[in-house]
Amino acid sequence: MRLLSWNVQWCRGLDGRVDPARIAAEARRLADPDVMCFQEIAAGFSDLPGSRGEDQVQALQSELPEYACAFACGVDIPGARSSRKLFGNLIISRLPVRRVLRHSLPWPAAPDSPSMPRVALEAEIESPIGVLRVITTHLEYYSAEHRRAQVERLRELHAEASAHSRWTAGSGYRPLDSPPRPAAAILCGDFNLRPDDPLHARLLGPFNDRAPRFVDAWQALHPREPHPSTFRIHERDHGESPYCCDFLFVTEDLVPRLRAMRVDGATQASDHQPLMVELD
Repeated sequence: MRLLSWNVQWCRGLDGRVDPARIAAEARRLADPDVMCFQEIAAGFSDLPGSRGEDQVQALQSELPEYACAFACGVDIPGARSSRKLFGNLIISRLPVRRVLRHSLPWPAAPDSPSMPRVALEAEIESPIGVLRVITTHLEYYSAEHRRAQVERLRELHAEASAHSRWTAGSGYRPLDSPPRPAAAILCGDFNLRPDDPLHARLLGPFNDRAPRFVDAWQALHPREPHPSTFRIHERDHGESPYCCDFLFVTEDLVPRLRAMRVDGATQASDHQPLMVELD
């Protein structure tokens, strides 16, 4: 199973051009992934730099017709002529998708700090290594308080899913019955924190129940190497050095299945660099 995670900056490259077709082509070229997790996908936002208000979910699905799409928006506000302006995360899978869940993350009142609503999108994927949950998210950039609350919510959601995994499915048929949720999971996205941030360690911390811990996939495969930078590699407008803020975590039961992980540092189709992981 190959998975790609990428903050695509509403499909805007460093040349200023918004081009969902380029994002789809780059993703295919880089990894030919079974599952793609994109952050910063927009629809109806003609006021974003370079955008014409295109529906990027629809555009990416048109470019990737053999994939199924699941979208979750954190921002959902009125647009022009009764339309809506949406901004959030997208999972695209050519493997069968079971249940899809959309989780709002905490958005504490912080009048002195810019922020926006954030979500985690979860899809249960029937992969060659078994059914697992793929969760992609994009945490707050400006507020450490928000990020702290959002990390705690992600941990709560994982503990909840792990408890659900111990259910047994009912024997009778009801239209709304659901099978137990798998405990095995991949959590990826733009976390807007660095590898030495205490919140990174908190994401990897143990749980009070039997929930499997998360493991940083890069650290598991490259224990003596620092995380490659994923942001500010080609763009230094704000005077920052490149650093890593995009991560890919797997539950500890999936660590033996990790085969490879890499970050592509060359593409300039976004201001972030894509992460690729392979499991078997």
